[in-house]
Amino acid sequence: MTPPLRQAQRVVVKIGSALLVNRDAGTPRRDWLDALAADVAAMRADGKEVVIVSSGAIALGRRSLGLPRGVLKLEESQAAAAAGQIRLAHAYETALGAHGVAVAQVLVTLSDTEERRRYLNARNTLSTLLRYGAVPIINENDTVATDEIKFGDNDRLAARVAQMIGADMLVLLSDIDGLYTGDPRHDAGAEFLPHVRGIDARIEAMAGKPGQDGSGGMVTKLTAAKIALGAGCHMLIASGHALHALRDLADGSARCTWFESSTSPRTAYKQWIAGSLRPKGRLRIDAGAAKALNGGRSLLPAGVRIVEEEFERGDAVVVADMDGRELARGLVAYDSSDARRIAGHKSTVFEELLGYRGRQEMIHRDDLVLTDAASPASEHDQRQEAS
Repeated sequence: MTPPLRQAQRVVVKIGSALLVNRDAGTPRRDWLDALAADVAAMRADGKEVVIVSSGAIALGRRSLGLPRGVLKLEESQAAAAAGQIRLAHAYETALGAHGVAVAQVLVTLSDTEERRRYLNARNTLSTLLRYGAVPIINENDTVATDEIKFGDNDRLAARVAQMIGADMLVLLSDIDGLYTGDPRHDAGAEFLPHVRGIDARIEAMAGKPGQDGSGGMVTKLTAAKIALGAGCHMLIASGHALHALRDLADGSARCTWFESSTSPRTAYKQWIAGSLRPKGRLRIDAGAAKALNGGRSLLPAGVRIVEEEFERGDAVVVADMDGRELARGLVAYDSSDARRIAGHKSTVFEELLGYRGRQEMIHRDDLVLTDAASPASEHDQRQEAS
């Protein structure tokens, strides 16, 4: 069997503080980070896109500020994050730069992945960085996030990022090599599970309860697995302590638990658009635009004839023909007022009409799903989903 990581094309790798930071010294583990950078560079040379979700900012920053050991106050944690984030980004830039790989820092909060306009902004930024060959280094924006807008752990943040960008593999590098039927440190009979299909109550029970000795981390990892698998993204849990952990996962020599999704990222995303979002408006389009949608193309403003109701950028809207028959649903790139200004026009006049240079598409094909089951477009879209 080909190792799952070798088959993946867009990979999110989550790295914990314990792997990255020398706790006593409060400095990056340079040898470990250099090995990781070599692995990431090799993955990119193999045609893969890589995003890193990295802890470590607070651990790096608290020492530089001379903060005491133990639990920090909220404002102390935020100050440590602000100081440490610079060091964290510099460490990755140095390690990956040695391989000619560009690095970009992206800080997010929970609300950035839940509010659709900010979700689309983050998604577009990350997609653009990947298109230009950069490796985004993502962390929670601890300097501004408070409990009500925090993930609280980078396992779930990594899963949401994987969902956001349509990744097909999430790798959680941990202090344990996978999922066991119990805690192997206390249960001599705990069995290792190399392959998991779906997360049910039986699997969740294996992680114990949050707060129990050695089990809280696995609880959050299974929560991450539910998010990832629901988004069509496979997930691996593996030990990250050894040098070149990603290389060993890619060649199949490292033990891990593979959580297998039953769908693809593209299919899951389109299903979410089609069935989970309440449309806020309607765009009526001409026959030429309808034909373009049948061919798997984006909806351009030139083909929009009527903009109905009020909506914001990133809202779901219905796309209908001039008789009102629904053809598709999608996430619109303009709010209703700007959509009315550019409807029927080509992109060459957008800046003059809007006062800024907007996107060429009213709805990009990646954010659009055909809903007319009787249309030949449905068969085309299904073929696209399967490919």
